Amino acid sequence: MIARLSRWVAARPRTVLGAAVLLLVVLGALGAGVGGALKSGGSTDPRAESARAQQILADDFRRGGSSLVLSVRSDAEASDAAAAEYGRALTERLRATPAVQSAVSAWSDPAAAARLTSGDRRTGLVVASIAGGTGEAPNHAREIVDSLPRPPDGVRVVAGGEAMTYVQINEQSGRDLVRAELIALPLTFLVLVWAFGGLVAAAVPVVVGVAAIIATSGLLRLVAEATDVSVFALNLITAMSLALAIDYTLLVVSRYREEVPERGREEALVVAMATAGRTVVFSAVTVGLSLAAMVLFPMYFLRSFAYAGIVVVAFTAGATLLVTPAILTLLGDRIDRLRVGGGPRPTDESRWYGMVRAVQRRAVPLAIAVVVALLALGAPFLGAKLGYPDDRALPTAASSHRVGDELRTAFRPNPTADVLVLVEGAPSGLEDYARELSRITGPVVGPDGTWLRGERIADGDPTSRSGGRVLMTVAGEHDPRSGEGSAELDALRAVPAPGATLFAGAAQADRDAVDSILGAAPRVLGAIAVTTLILLFLLTGSVLLPLKALVLNVLSLSATFGAMVWIFQEGHLGGLGTTVTGHLIADMPVLMFCIAFGLSMDYEVFLLSRIREEWRAAPGRDREANDEAVARGIASTARVVTAAALLMAVVFAAIGLSEVSFMRMLGVGLAIAVLLDATLVRLVLLPAFMRIAGTANWWPRGGSGVEHDDRVVERRGEQDPAQVGDQ
Repeated sequence: MIARLSRWVAARPRTVLGAAVLLLVVLGALGAGVGGALKSGGSTDPRAESARAQQILADDFRRGGSSLVLSVRSDAEASDAAAAEYGRALTERLRATPAVQSAVSAWSDPAAAARLTSGDRRTGLVVASIAGGTGEAPNHAREIVDSLPRPPDGVRVVAGGEAMTYVQINEQSGRDLVRAELIALPLTFLVLVWAFGGLVAAAVPVVVGVAAIIATSGLLRLVAEATDVSVFALNLITAMSLALAIDYTLLVVSRYREEVPERGREEALVVAMATAGRTVVFSAVTVGLSLAAMVLFPMYFLRSFAYAGIVVVAFTAGATLLVTPAILTLLGDRIDRLRVGGGPRPTDESRWYGMVRAVQRRAVPLAIAVVVALLALGAPFLGAKLGYPDDRALPTAASSHRVGDELRTAFRPNPTADVLVLVEGAPSGLEDYARELSRITGPVVGPDGTWLRGERIADGDPTSRSGGRVLMTVAGEHDPRSGEGSAELDALRAVPAPGATLFAGAAQADRDAVDSILGAAPRVLGAIAVTTLILLFLLTGSVLLPLKALVLNVLSLSATFGAMVWIFQEGHLGGLGTTVTGHLIADMPVLMFCIAFGLSMDYEVFLLSRIREEWRAAPGRDREANDEAVARGIASTARVVTAAALLMAVVFAAIGLSEVSFMRMLGVGLAIAVLLDATLVRLVLLPAFMRIAGTANWWPRGGSGVEHDDRVVERRGEQDPAQVGDQ
């Protein structure tokens, strides 16, 4: 089928390219506005306790939205007339804004004045609750902040809080994305020039990669019309589109140029598409299913990467099968123009062949040494702690980060660390419950009183009662994302309640999100493992090779995760410029696993397809034939795999330059994973393990995986080249 498709494309290349350009223009127009159609946040499981509590707070109490914190600092004191007048004006302005659920300040709410005034008495806070959830609240916050009145002389106002954090993360992420593209594109072109030894040949994958970025942005816009999609999916769109489009095109063009001297350009294209094109299809399905497994997560942040991954894989595979042969047909001999290096050596004379043979001669000690090294690198992951990002994900110069640092250091307790407790039924015993809660942490405000250290100290807030529900606001004394904050939440939850309760607040939301990810992870990882085993069995006809692939991937990824803990959780290497909070962002390990696992299978399919081809062409079926097939298969594709790994590492490293800490974590982690996989795993462990296993590698079907179906065309009585490797 693929050979017939390539012949069809080669017969009408201008028509195919014209249609592709037209489709690209349409999708590019759609993608131009994709950022506005995507949403912030998405890390909340809608079924979690905190999410259900947040919905009740919004519906019944007009509270619980995203926080907007305005820090008003005076050169004198916060109680100075100019600062006080400005603070009260801000408070009234916010209360009159439809998107604001509630607003309190150090100047308009005497009961809260002490909490909302800094220890040095120079800063007062205006704290507002913004409706719309993490999807719409940031937009409301940006509009509010942009329209704030100018402060008087001697007074400064800085905006922070959750809503502004999302605003600034989105804005910073957009700037980082443009910078990543500007860095990645020229560097990938240089790597391709090295890989191909020619400027024209190197330009083909870059053209397809740029087209993939444009087109997949438009496709993601269509997905966003049907469901919630996180704005951070754009980062994956850029990285994966460029990496996979270049990888797939690189594989096809390399095979095409390899076949040209023996077969001529027309038949070389058919052979390249029937062999490398088939590999692309298997790789695309494997990578796509690895990413698609993330739809099993309940939060749309992670599901968004599944949508983005499916879109990217489908388009890049389609472009490789249709656009690449059209470009190669039109270029003809010009594909080899502007060469900058010599031609490739015969396979058995290349340094890659010699290196694999050297590994095979020392297979057991090398396998043991590399496995031990990977396990040692992965050991820090045993101490991994998971949490969620806050303002510290931003650079220290960002206003949200500065306000967050001020809240954590200058205010006791932190006004944004409240734990909100909903009690059903307004039962008797409510005062005793409030009294016990107040013995654990700061003041507890309910509808009938305010409690501190077990004593009633002031009147309560009558608006904390709605129908049959009562809201208890507990002032947290610790950073909700710290170990102390988690212990504080445990202590509050342990207090016997007089009725059914729901907890909300940053500490509970953080815990719920981590629990949701850990709860869904076994299903996701199991789905990936099963689909990978099935697909690799279909490709190779072997039981052992798919199992070996899973083990090697786990080893490689465990080493990557260990590096992530060592750098970003423990703070070695200065956390690579990020603010170290003592935990990994909970989304990142599972996201890295799904992406890196899929990409490692990309290389696995590249190598095993060629090894299988060499094995089936071998005259014998003994151990020496197995070793020769492995050596020749790896030597034939090592340059492509190495170039592909360098390209992906460049793309992900560019993402790793992001000023948003969790995107830096993702980019650096994926770059490390790709380089480990393409070097230690694919070029050392793979040949070592296949040497140790010998002919058992091909049990039970002897390497007879899914057959090519392009067997219907013959030329001048000769066998169709599409059947190469199928005898």
